[in-house]
Amino acid sequence: MTSPIRSHIRWRLPPVAAAITVVTASVLPVFLTGTLSVQIRRSLGIHETQIGIVVAVFFAAAAVTSVYMGHLADRLGAVRIIHVAGIFTTFGLLAIAAYAHSTWQLACFLALAGFGNGATQPAVNGLLARQVVPNHQGFAFGLKQASIPLATLLGGLAVPVVALTVGWQWAFAGAGILALISGRLVPEDPKPSLHRDVSRTFTKPSSSPLSTSQGRYMAAPEPIRSARPRTIDPLALLVLALGAALGAGAANALGAFIVPAAVARGFHPGTAGLVAALGSLCGLTVRVLIGLQADHRNGRHLPVVATMLALGAGGYAALALGDPVIFVLGTAVAYGAGWGWNGLFNYAIVRTHPDAPSRATGITQAGIYVGGIFGPLAFGFIVDHSSYKSAWWMDTAVAVVAAIAVLIGRHLLVTRRATASSSDMAGASSKKL
Repeated sequence: MTSPIRSHIRWRLPPVAAAITVVTASVLPVFLTGTLSVQIRRSLGIHETQIGIVVAVFFAAAAVTSVYMGHLADRLGAVRIIHVAGIFTTFGLLAIAAYAHSTWQLACFLALAGFGNGATQPAVNGLLARQVVPNHQGFAFGLKQASIPLATLLGGLAVPVVALTVGWQWAFAGAGILALISGRLVPEDPKPSLHRDVSRTFTKPSSSPLSTSQGRYMAAPEPIRSARPRTIDPLALLVLALGAALGAGAANALGAFIVPAAVARGFHPGTAGLVAALGSLCGLTVRVLIGLQADHRNGRHLPVVATMLALGAGGYAALALGDPVIFVLGTAVAYGAGWGWNGLFNYAIVRTHPDAPSRATGITQAGIYVGGIFGPLAFGFIVDHSSYKSAWWMDTAVAVVAAIAVLIGRHLLVTRRATASSSDMAGASSKKL
């Protein structure tokens, strides 16, 4: 008999490890653009404002792609969409390395990479929902979202290791090779029948935990047949997407401005970088631990997300204060709580929409992308016209509103499913909240 440890590694590690690699490669284009902005501006003769614009183009392209590709991932299969997304990401990265000689060229190639990222995120969510056993999915989504601070770490290392030695273009070339390879590391879906419209083909869960006769992966159980199969709750998802947009807007502003804000507060630039690194480490750790804890909690994941957003608001408020020690503590809290909720949020959406995980997270992921566009832009505008203190207070207010929106979205989900004529699926889904 196979031991539990060997079984755990055999069933669960391949899809999770592949998800981390794919997501890291898909977000590297935008983080490389940010960390290598000094070298890029000198090489292309562009200004900081133009760097901000091309980064916004990446998130805008991802937002446009996310909803539709999430829908396709549920119909055609997550693995197929991940492969297609990898082509966009690879081509965008290699094109930047070889042909980006102006702002508009950089923006166009980043848009291609943004299309790849917008398709990758909901498809990977669907992959984890299909190929990871349900009582380990929280940990899996936490690890997947830890790919984002991992990408920021790789982007930071690319400056001294690559950009300052052989040139910034080679950093994008290396990332392009990673994107090309990562797509081939994704395990094939063990049950192709799940690629059909599962909202119309509900079956009772199998008594066997294995998704294939060979037992290669352990997949989530299929939904129970319902007289009125429900796929998504549009209004509730839109409200949740709004909350995600506000929370991500505040968090992305944190990531973009924490170093210059620390310098403006009086920190040495090197020390400011260490403060940002501390925050990234806190964010990575919290994403993993909060996902692991979710596997041992019986529902109520969205209230935890709202609590984290509220705690993050406290971290942003601490950044607005003048004491250096409080600034460092505020950075840790803002990164850990204010930017550590993403994995748990995606996990909650998947658990409440088991028949359409990619489509549902495609909608909410679009909200996160919108926040990535407007959050840093609004923060920078306030800094230019007022001060960092005012901008941090704005982040505080935005995070509070985000927490409220998440609670309202959860209430809509519970209410709509409780009043549905089909009580079987509605009752099971509402308990997962």
